[in-house]
Amino acid sequence: MIEAELKAVVRDPERVAALLDARAEGHPQVYEDTYYDLPDGSLMAGDRELRLRTVHGEHDTRSVLTYKDARVDASGSKPEHETRVDEPNAVHAMLAGLGYVRAIAFSKRCRNYEFEHAGRRMLATLVQVPELDGTFLELETLVEQEQLGPALDDVRAVLASFGIAEKDLTTELYTDAVAARRA
Repeated sequence: MIEAELKAVVRDPERVAALLDARAEGHPQVYEDTYYDLPDGSLMAGDRELRLRTVHGEHDTRSVLTYKDARVDASGSKPEHETRVDEPNAVHAMLAGLGYVRAIAFSKRCRNYEFEHAGRRMLATLVQVPELDGTFLELETLVEQEQLGPALDDVRAVLASFGIAEKDLTTELYTDAVAARRA
């Protein structure tokens, strides 16, 4: 599956949050993300991601191991493979044992909204990364490769309904932005 996703800088976070709240119930969560790479950096250099995420929600905590392949188009959309993890510490140890190294780790404060648009299940996430300035909006839907173009059109339509313009879109990865801030 391809994660048809667009990310934008939000110029008016309160307005966008109110529009999202009118569409669906928001769920606050804190993500603790650890990204892994090979010692030579070839995974990230090849635009691929290996991430172990622990999500702290209102009522539970869960962990997910995700692999994202390289971008398939200019939007930044990537094939994604994900599975739930019962023992994150064991997975950290397994990855280290297999020769992966922790490339970067950081947290994100998120508010997630799930809704349907044009027959597609959408996930909108308002994101703040404590180390970065501003608020971001990620909007995604999972599709087969041949549906990527129409799915991105639907994602753009929803973003436009929130007042997000093309000039607000960004393909900069949080990993890159956090690394640059720390440098």
